[in-house]
Amino acid sequence: MTDFTPEQIEAARKVFAGDITFTKGVVSLDTLPPGDRPEIAFAGRSNVGKSSLINALCNRKNLARASNTPGRTQEINFFNLGQDKLYIVDLPGYGFADAPKKNVDGWSRLNLDYLRTRSKLKRIFVLIDARRGIGDVDLNIMKQLDSSAAQYQVVLTKADKIKKSELAPLIEATKAALMKQPAAHPHVIATSSEKGEGLPELRATILSLI
Repeated sequence: MTDFTPEQIEAARKVFAGDITFTKGVVSLDTLPPGDRPEIAFAGRSNVGKSSLINALCNRKNLARASNTPGRTQEINFFNLGQDKLYIVDLPGYGFADAPKKNVDGWSRLNLDYLRTRSKLKRIFVLIDARRGIGDVDLNIMKQLDSSAAQYQVVLTKADKIKKSELAPLIEATKAALMKQPAAHPHVIATSSEKGEGLPELRATILSLI
């Protein structure tokens, strides 16, 4: 865990317990909202638990909604936190095969075009299922982020679904893999949306960026 003080943890909790509203969903760059505040984005494979993590992070049940069919959510969704303090951005999932290839490719282009061009974007949180670890499709996305110098940080999801004895070795293995990725932040945050594990640290991390 990073060295956040209890005061920083509490300040972050208060921000994320405050106002948060859905702003808009966009399917093309020309419909993005004005880039007038800091932004952080969540990316990850379809079914990695992005919606659950965003809901838990913001203490809401249905703020971000998961599609009943993984891989079908096509929009980039923007949420306004703390009366214009921050945009939380939920990106379409990547790497799910049960969708037309042209659609999957299109979502990838939209993701990457957004990530490369958004000047107020402070960090991309790349979500990795703790039960699976970093896969080839994740590495492919990371390489593309590296090439565009878009700083990202890995967040492990569903950490409560593996044995506690497996978590520390998984974190170390993930850190080792990230040493080869030039745009990756070295610190890995393990979270559980269901148990609340890691969420105070993730909130404080986000607040420190703005």
